[in-house]
Amino acid sequence: MDRWLIVGLGNPGPEYAGNRHNAGFMVLDELAARAGGRFKSHKAHAEVVEGRLASGPAVLAKPRSYMNLSGGPVKSLADFYKIPLPNVIVVHDELDIPYGALRVKLGGGDNGHNGLRSITKSLATKDYLRVRFGVGRPPGRMDAADYVLRDFATAERKELPFLVDRAADVVESLMTSGLEATQNTFHPSDLKPTKPPR
Repeated sequence: MDRWLIVGLGNPGPEYAGNRHNAGFMVLDELAARAGGRFKSHKAHAEVVEGRLASGPAVLAKPRSYMNLSGGPVKSLADFYKIPLPNVIVVHDELDIPYGALRVKLGGGDNGHNGLRSITKSLATKDYLRVRFGVGRPPGRMDAADYVLRDFATAERKELPFLVDRAADVVESLMTSGLEATQNTFHPSDLKPTKPPR
């Protein structure tokens, strides 16, 4: 059975731990708990857990580089573990999705996300799976960089554990059911219900 590489994006260090930009790290912590593993230092400049998820082997990784240098560790880990590109999943925060929503896609642009830009450059392709954790747009004229480097708001933190758990479910669904089935299962959940036909 092919192994998967699941990467959560964030910035290392306790001062960043609660930031919106570290949503990927939060999801990876949940996945590591499910796999029953603890992160250990890897020579690819990442913290890594080797374990099993969704009945399959997986390498869970949190780059130790800062966000804008995430690509180097991802490429090194994919090469070290000989993981094919279709089995690479990147979990990251997404400004263009409202808080509370999750989206899954294959490929696409980086939308100004420095971590994705770095990964795309290092892998020399955009065609890797992404689990997009919605954090919403900044209020008013707040700079986007300032917004993602702030902690989740008090009201958001109440729902955060549920969303992190759900994002981990999405990752496992990608492993077992594939992209289309995962989109069909998880995307409709945050759509407003329509009135039944009369």
